[in-house]
Amino acid sequence: MTGLGKAIRTTAFKLSLLYLVAFSILATVMIGYIAINARRILDEQILSTVDAEIHGLSDQYAQGGLRRLVNIVARRSQNPGSFLYLVTTERGERIAGNVGALPPGTLDKAGQFETLYSRVDDADIEEHRAIVRIFILDGGFRLLVGRDVEERGRLRMAVGRAYGWSFFLLCVFGCTGGWFVIRRVLKRVDDMTETTRTIVEGDLGGRLAVTGSGDELDRLALNLNAMLDRIGELMTGLKEVSDNIAHDLKTPLTRLRNRADEALRNAKTKEELQAALESNIDESDNLIRVFNALLMIARLEAGNAHEVMSVFDAAEVARDVAELYEPLAEESGAGITIAIEDGLRVNGNRELLGQALSNLIDNALKYGVSETDDTSSIAIVAKRVDGGIEISVADQGSGIPEADRDRATERFVRLEGSRSRPGFGLGLSLVSAVARLHDGKLILEDNEPGLRATLRLPLHKGEVDGERLPRE
Repeated sequence: MTGLGKAIRTTAFKLSLLYLVAFSILATVMIGYIAINARRILDEQILSTVDAEIHGLSDQYAQGGLRRLVNIVARRSQNPGSFLYLVTTERGERIAGNVGALPPGTLDKAGQFETLYSRVDDADIEEHRAIVRIFILDGGFRLLVGRDVEERGRLRMAVGRAYGWSFFLLCVFGCTGGWFVIRRVLKRVDDMTETTRTIVEGDLGGRLAVTGSGDELDRLALNLNAMLDRIGELMTGLKEVSDNIAHDLKTPLTRLRNRADEALRNAKTKEELQAALESNIDESDNLIRVFNALLMIARLEAGNAHEVMSVFDAAEVARDVAELYEPLAEESGAGITIAIEDGLRVNGNRELLGQALSNLIDNALKYGVSETDDTSSIAIVAKRVDGGIEISVADQGSGIPEADRDRATERFVRLEGSRSRPGFGLGLSLVSAVARLHDGKLILEDNEPGLRATLRLPLHKGEVDGERLPRE
């Protein structure tokens, strides 16, 4: 398709054509309105001057009779200008004036009207028009006073020229401006099309150009770029999951297979076979938990848990989870301190938030409790902060170096200090996904000593606005 054909098919061309037609109609209406009003004003001025002239001559006739009127008309008829004068007998015979001929019957009745005429020195009656007033004097004499409307014709010609030039300039500038807009829009659309083509071909790093003008194409490009960034993150996450599954699950699967093979080769008694089966079942349960965690993280990051959102009290969830872990903490030789405010209502998923808090407390018991120090403690705090809530779990272990905190929330990431302990590196990744689902975030900070993991979530709107909803 040629460039002209592409331009004609664009919405920008159609809009430009529509605007051009609309402005042309508007210009025609405005110029026509001005011309009509200018003609009306000009006619009113002509009539007012004719009336004034008629009244003056009538007064002269009343004071000096026909002779005086004829002398005045003859004198004024010799003056250059557009005024017309004529004095005739009752039968239409000219006595004085500069009007040579009129259409038959013009002088038969008094009044004001527009008529054709010719001057004394001009025989062509078809070339001139005038607005005249006829006054019947005593004795049947006729007095005609009028004014040529040639000025009205010149006005009409001037308006016609103005309209022609206006329409010409409107077309020129309209077409030029429309072509500029079309070319600019077409270029940006073509650039976007080319970029999307490269993305479709596999270059997920391509992004649409943003000019910074803030127009609708910029807003579209920004939104599409944000969408592409999100797609890129999901694709990267999918690749990382695939790689991590290939590397991190290979070992337990190999171990599971080797144990089964060893049991088949070396087990001599029923008890040995049963022990081997129980060990394989435990290993299989660990693998099932890993896959369940991966499925849960993928479900959360895809946003598929929004349909089970409801308003609930996060303080109750935090208390229930803390009380559940108190016996386990005592067995580990650690104490749990709880400081939870009431009425921390959020819009979210109760079970997922409970799972996230369980992961944080479980990590604190694994990595934040010293086996040689029986004074270790875990602090669970939930409070209202700046239009939101914070639920933090703080331990007194070795913590996480600041450089590794962002990486610690990635899937299957296990830092050096935790590789000797059981786990697959999915706990903090699940907590981070739960936080994002609730429009919040997970913050890892130094507890001096130890780690403070904080879930920061927005309060339910009714709580922010000061409206207390009924408790569940």
